[in-house]
Amino acid sequence: MSVESVSESRTGDQPGVGANLPVPTAAGLAALTADVTARPARGPFSLALVRLRRAKLALAGLVLVVAMVIVSIFASSIAPYGENEIDLFNITAARSAAYWLGTDELGRDELSRLMYGGRISLAVGVASALLSTALGILVGALAGYYGGWIDAALMRFVDLMLAFPAIFLLLIVFSLRGSSVWSVVLFLGLFGWMWLARIIRGEFLALKAREFVEAARSVGVPDGRIIIRHLLPNVGAAIIVSTTLSIAYNMLAEATLSFLGFGVPPGTPTWGNMLNAARPNYTTHPVLAIAPGLTLTVAVLAINFVGDGLRDAFDPRGT
Repeated sequence: MSVESVSESRTGDQPGVGANLPVPTAAGLAALTADVTARPARGPFSLALVRLRRAKLALAGLVLVVAMVIVSIFASSIAPYGENEIDLFNITAARSAAYWLGTDELGRDELSRLMYGGRISLAVGVASALLSTALGILVGALAGYYGGWIDAALMRFVDLMLAFPAIFLLLIVFSLRGSSVWSVVLFLGLFGWMWLARIIRGEFLALKAREFVEAARSVGVPDGRIIIRHLLPNVGAAIIVSTTLSIAYNMLAEATLSFLGFGVPPGTPTWGNMLNAARPNYTTHPVLAIAPGLTLTVAVLAINFVGDGLRDAFDPRGT
């Protein structure tokens, strides 16, 4: 029996093994190659967006955050009353058709002040987070890229800032000179950048030894351009996630300071100030405390969900 007859008998006995397999043609291979090469290569941010769409909690949190921002921005058009509009005939009134959440101790509509309060609470959280992010990028990039005595000096400064009792300094300064919205933003921003600086420093220490950085140095690319164009994009995920989570933390910090009387001035509607003003009415009119407290809780949870979703989306090990 010849070799050809043996192979034919084997394929005939096992038709499912090789007899029914399609034979690729040159035209088919060429079409498949052209289709693969025609597809645009996805960058890391495109892949992150694809993974973010699968995170249901993150998308739900994003919808809530966007809704709160829209309501806060257009509060003057949406709110039924002004932020400081007083009704002397309805002081600490219960919920009704005219006042859905009742009124406070001065006769101001609780729902309207809740909408207006989102402006300051969200603005303080975002502005202080951006300030702390800028400082963290600056210190972390310089320490991680240059190393040596610059790294040692900056990291010892970071350790000093972490050990510094900032809250006591805040209480002393605000009790002597008073507080304002911008002073709260400045305080939270100046004392909230240290952890991001440590993260960026660690990433830069690992990245500056990579081949693309060495190649850029060898052709005479300036240090500033290397940091901005080559290194910072590689730590963009950490920066985005850290900034997002800082917004939630700073909102809670502002509410805590305002509740203690050392934050935004009492006349300005914020969720923390509303909690502070509702203290005498916790038992008689609990909705005055529940409404701002619940709104702040939902906002912080939504922002944290977005931050967790961004962290998972930018994780290179994600699927």
